[in-house]
Amino acid sequence: MTSQTTAPTPDPVLLKVDGTPAGAAQPPARPGRRRRLAALLAGAVVLGGIAGTAYYLIQVAPFESTDDAFIDGHVIAISPQVSGLVAAVHFDDNQMVHKGDLLVELDPTDYRVALDQARGAEVAAKGKVEEARAGVDAASSAVLEAQAALHSAQATFENADIQLRREQGVDVRARSQRDLDTAVANRKTAAAALERAQARRRAAEAQVAEARAKVTAEEGDYQKAQADTQKAEVDLDHCRILAAADGRIAGKAVDPGAYVTPANPLFQIVPTQVWVVANFKETQLRHMRPGQPVQVAVDAYPNLNLTGKVDSIQSGTGSRFSVIPAENATGNFVKIVQRVPVKILLDQTGLDQLSPGMSVEPKVRVRS
Repeated sequence: MTSQTTAPTPDPVLLKVDGTPAGAAQPPARPGRRRRLAALLAGAVVLGGIAGTAYYLIQVAPFESTDDAFIDGHVIAISPQVSGLVAAVHFDDNQMVHKGDLLVELDPTDYRVALDQARGAEVAAKGKVEEARAGVDAASSAVLEAQAALHSAQATFENADIQLRREQGVDVRARSQRDLDTAVANRKTAAAALERAQARRRAAEAQVAEARAKVTAEEGDYQKAQADTQKAEVDLDHCRILAAADGRIAGKAVDPGAYVTPANPLFQIVPTQVWVVANFKETQLRHMRPGQPVQVAVDAYPNLNLTGKVDSIQSGTGSRFSVIPAENATGNFVKIVQRVPVKILLDQTGLDQLSPGMSVEPKVRVRS
């Protein structure tokens, strides 16, 4: 028998996806490619650092910002000047009103009656003043009459005195005792009449002074009556409550039929003019000055980009003007960075959508 030898079966060859044997030797990597990768990585790091530095120098370093900032504005509380029943209300919640608009009417009946009474008292007081002035004129006329009577009595007395001296100068052998006695009696009578005339003149002058004093008193009463009338007119006008400024109604607390008093506010008017109060840390104020430009982002309106400028920096921290200021002179002390309110005026006007209390984020450019 012829023996046959079987040829050995070759081992299977594993191939890569690209068709090359798996066990085939790889060519060594080129050193230039590795260096290029390292250079690109280093360049990217350098460019990132430059970009980060540029961003910091342009967008961060020149600015100071805070999220502790709010829209602020005047809030005008409106209270009645007089008490009364509310007859009508001419506005609704959050309504836009203009200065001088009629907002509330109170029942004016009582105040109209009071005005009529005051006007009547004023007319009566004016009549008394005229009467007192007429009394002065009458008293002045009496003074003139008393003065004329005094002049007549003075002339009579002087004539009697002359006659008496003449009789006394005549030789006793040439005059009669009867003529002398008559001259003496006439002089005494004239002297008495002169004294009565002087007394009447003094009495008339006193009446003039009294009449003038009465005029002064009546004029004072008349002025008081005029003031009462003016007050009654003002009270009647206060029954119509007008808008004190342009703005929106807030906090409405009045309805027809309610009884209101000056102690209770009826509503508030929030004017459209607003600004920003930003509470910056004291460490952020080193380079902050009035007049510096500000960019303001509003939380409620992300697409609303506002600009403005620093108006003023409060002379004191917020805690110093709080209701209960911090007392650092007692107990253990822990230093806390304080915040200082900064007022920022906005360049834009007519921002009806902004209301006091809204959160904003201002960014102040403190360096060029």
